[in-house]
Amino acid sequence: MVSRVIPVDSFDFVLFGATGDLAKRKILPSLFHRFQIGQFGDNSRIIGASRSQMDRAGFQDHVRDALETYGGATDKEAIAGFLDLLDYTPVDAKGDGGWDVLKSMLREGEIRAFYLSVAPSLFGDIASRLKSTGCADDDSRIVVEKPFGHDLASAQALNTALRAHFREGQIYRIDHYLGKETVQNLMALRFANSLFEPLWNSSHIDHVQITVAETVSTEGRGGYYDQSGAMRDMVQNHLMQLLCLTAMEPPSKFSPNAVRNEKLKVIEALEPVQPENIVRGQYRESAAGGDSYRDHAGNPDSRTESYVAMKVEVSNWRWAGTPFYLRTGKCLRTRESEIAVFFRKPPHNIFGEDNELDANMLVIRLQPDEGIELRTTIKDPGPGGMRLTGANLDMTFADSLPDSGSQDAYERLIMDVIRGNQTLFMRGDEVEAAWAWADPIIHAWEESGQAPQQYDQGGSGPDDSLLLMHRDDRRWRPIEA
Repeated sequence: MVSRVIPVDSFDFVLFGATGDLAKRKILPSLFHRFQIGQFGDNSRIIGASRSQMDRAGFQDHVRDALETYGGATDKEAIAGFLDLLDYTPVDAKGDGGWDVLKSMLREGEIRAFYLSVAPSLFGDIASRLKSTGCADDDSRIVVEKPFGHDLASAQALNTALRAHFREGQIYRIDHYLGKETVQNLMALRFANSLFEPLWNSSHIDHVQITVAETVSTEGRGGYYDQSGAMRDMVQNHLMQLLCLTAMEPPSKFSPNAVRNEKLKVIEALEPVQPENIVRGQYRESAAGGDSYRDHAGNPDSRTESYVAMKVEVSNWRWAGTPFYLRTGKCLRTRESEIAVFFRKPPHNIFGEDNELDANMLVIRLQPDEGIELRTTIKDPGPGGMRLTGANLDMTFADSLPDSGSQDAYERLIMDVIRGNQTLFMRGDEVEAAWAWADPIIHAWEESGQAPQQYDQGGSGPDDSLLLMHRDDRRWRPIEA
């Protein structure tokens, strides 16, 4: 199967924070790859904007280095063609400098997209000046990166600042997890096939596990991370989005607001999480002498978590009685993100006590090897009577669809911005609802003053996370290297 390349209309794409780390590692290489495969409209342009004083040629050199270093670009002709699309102007986000020049670079009649790869504290200032200077019109799109606030109050303040100058339909809150191929395939799996949706409820599903495990530490960003922690950095946004897509009702149609309405209903149906159903962890110094979380944070008394596991209940007709177990952490055994759906065991075993029946399991792998796996029970091949064993029906996308082409999540999401499709972007009320659920959990931790449980680097997390499952006579799927 060969993926189709559907060109987008020509555009002016303005990248604020164009010399920053995210721009170099993700945004610019993603734009280059879309250009390289021919998806740009003929007259498309990319304009870098930041505090750095440089000219167009200097920015082109900067981008060439980013493409070769982080994007693996080697096609000199394609690189040269992409660099020809670039322009640059220094802009003062909090002052008046550079805005008139930026306005003069923008063309009438073209789609205008403004990507704010900057600190959230600058969102309001940039949004205000884009409108007051005439850079943005009524059809322009503005893209903002997470974090979308530090708590409910700050999220509401950010939304208010953005909505003062842009309609909700112009605001694209980007979460790169929603751009992953497998995340979107979860919707196709559920809503484009009659096989699973009739079984997608508490009558047939015992529980769901959502895991986002990372091998990396917080070294190099420990000071920042110590102000957020795993709950704010991962659970409230990434894991919440995976939970919503797994638990949502079928939307009436595949349109932005129809999909996001159903996701919002899931968040609003979440029960408050009881303290006994949450485990917090913090990685300790490794046996090989690797620094601890507190060393990386520069805070010997830190009570910020680098690991969270919790049991979540969705109180509606579909999911009553079926728990969702979420976990995420740093310095774990392997890098792994997946959604594992555990079906209930057959109600009666006709094969005798020697043949214990295992539950079917559907695993949606997000990284590192995107794919879908279905665990089934079959007869063990060979003579000797009826002996049962487990077998996997495995569709790893790289193997099953070798010609489909790889696509970074940012590539897909940026092209959706140009198309004006908000389906894979979070709506303001969705962000606020997620914070309204997360805030009481965080406040309870802060009031208790209890330190997270220490855990070994290169393992699967704190021991108490195992007990969280054992109490319910369940087990986590192993985190395996």
